[in-house]
Amino acid sequence: MPVVLGQKGFIELQRTSLQYALTTTLDTSDVNTSRKRFSVDFASGSIITGDKLEISTKDGSNLELVNGHNYPDGSWFVHVDDVGGMRLYNSFAHAVGGGSSNAVTLVAPSSSKEISLKARNTSYRPLARVKNYEFTTTREQVQVELLGDEFRQQYEAGRISGQGSMTCEWEYRYVASDPDYSTDQEFSAYLARLVLRLQQGADFNGRFFLFRESAGSVNNCWYECEGQVTNCAITIPNVGIVETRIDFVTSGAFQLKVGATPGYLLQESTDYLLQEDGNKLFLEDDAT
Repeated sequence: MPVVLGQKGFIELQRTSLQYALTTTLDTSDVNTSRKRFSVDFASGSIITGDKLEISTKDGSNLELVNGHNYPDGSWFVHVDDVGGMRLYNSFAHAVGGGSSNAVTLVAPSSSKEISLKARNTSYRPLARVKNYEFTTTREQVQVELLGDEFRQQYEAGRISGQGSMTCEWEYRYVASDPDYSTDQEFSAYLARLVLRLQQGADFNGRFFLFRESAGSVNNCWYECEGQVTNCAITIPNVGIVETRIDFVTSGAFQLKVGATPGYLLQESTDYLLQEDGNKLFLEDDAT
């Protein structure tokens, strides 16, 4: 009889997208071309470093912000600094790392322009430096006994909920000298920032693998859910590694799945490719 070792556990996170676009005004003075940095009203607290940000003009005119970009809209990964300033990048890793060297070159608009900002996040990424996680499922007990009954009776189809926690070594940036360095990882700092996000809230999509061989393996087994971060605690010991514990609850349906991890077909705009009935079109794996 085979046994499953914890070292095969794995967590993947998908950042959720803003349900509503943020509308604001981009003024000439908002753009600092020498520092490749800009800022707008209402973005602070809604956009998080690493988000893929879609920026478009409200009147359909060309977006005057990125050098050489002559279209009414565009999407880039964003880094948000401590005072709400933003830099744009062409890759997730560069956005998390920050700095001006890899940021795209900006131009100042010729006049004030009304724009909309919307985070569109479509990729699952592994959560880095996970020490352990716990996922609990619960079925609500509903008592249905009547007066005079001598034994307690329960309704068999009570509502189902899930909750869990993750413990990770604290990290918030890429360090190329690390032995497990990867440019495609989420850090626990993202989940900590979710608790503080104002407009969208603290939700995320998660895959919690009990066993994972590869994306196309039929032996994979995982819980898939939409979660909401409820608590984030950071432990700083006198001697030892700084750790963070993230507690979450599920929102809506969740499933225990087995097999190859699915993917969706995407258009170049990163919008989902839809079927005639409006459902997202799955990219089927050959291993199934």
